[in-house]
Amino acid sequence: MAGPVLVIELPEALPGAVVKQLRDLLVGTSAWFEEKRPGEYDINVIADRLGVMNSGDVDKRRPFLVSVMGPGIGDAEIFEGEHADGPDLAPLIGFRPTHAVDVIAGCNSQIDHITTALLTASIMDVVGGVASAELWDGQMTVVAGLPGVLAMTDESWPTVFATAEFLRAWAAQPGFRLLK
Repeated sequence: MAGPVLVIELPEALPGAVVKQLRDLLVGTSAWFEEKRPGEYDINVIADRLGVMNSGDVDKRRPFLVSVMGPGIGDAEIFEGEHADGPDLAPLIGFRPTHAVDVIAGCNSQIDHITTALLTASIMDVVGGVASAELWDGQMTVVAGLPGVLAMTDESWPTVFATAEFLRAWAAQPGFRLLK
């Protein structure tokens, strides 16, 4: 996938009923939907359904992969690899993640960055958790003043840990762009 990625850190496995609610949300926001396994979805999100405004002349059906990962659901090795070299998150977000949801855009235009943030916020409304987003140089000052920031790191790739409210506020900023 060539577009931006956001991760939702979770303190525990998602109950089956929540995975079903996630599936229902994604079906409702998508023009095309394929369930690869329970918790892993290949979709074409309709950006307008998430409130994306001024998307220009691009196709508003945006390709995404949404994947719940961790022990017992799938992609546990990927989850472990993504967390192997990072800091201990418990002091930053209040728990050690055991599972995550990756939201991966298939394209990299401005609409994909905004749609990634708004889709991730909508998913967080269902599953909870804490969003993890790496930042570009200079973005720390922009995001620090937004609502919903829980913690930030200033390592080689600065990272913000935040709520769905934060993602919505950040996506509304002029020139908004995710790192990856």
